[in-house]
Amino acid sequence: MAVFRTHIVTLYSTGFVTSLAPTTANTLNFANRLTSGSLFRRFPAKSSSFFHLKATPIQKYVYPDPIPEFAVYETKKYREELKKKLSSEREMFGDDLDSVLDTCAQLFSEFLHNEYGGPGTLLVEPFTNMLIELKQKKLPGANLAARASLLWAQNYLDRDWEIWNSESP
Repeated sequence: MAVFRTHIVTLYSTGFVTSLAPTTANTLNFANRLTSGSLFRRFPAKSSSFFHLKATPIQKYVYPDPIPEFAVYETKKYREELKKKLSSEREMFGDDLDSVLDTCAQLFSEFLHNEYGGPGTLLVEPFTNMLIELKQKKLPGANLAARASLLWAQNYLDRDWEIWNSESP
């Protein structure tokens, strides 16, 4: 155990040194008792192995690969549910509802086929891409469609994945 003596009071512990600066008369009295060794017993130095830290490799969780059959099934379900949701806003979409649904379903399907590997892998990026794509095509209701798509995915996608995988042999 290394002990450093300075004008600051030194406290001994089991291998660690803590220093306090005396500030009042009571602190000075306490400091004199500490330095005399009457309150604390000195412990023999620990072996140097006490201070060695063991490094453990960081374990990475590997998500499963996307399942094409699940992607096809979920895209169909997504399109049907989104159509129900957006049909209530028929005046906003007019005759472009099918184009909006096709665009959203295509981007959602690409995400499911290429990136989605189960709970924990749902990204916001495909829904942002939906918004951008709908605006570039100058389709009405881009904000509403992208928001509804994201909310649907947050509410159902992970749950449907769990159900799909629990029923698979």
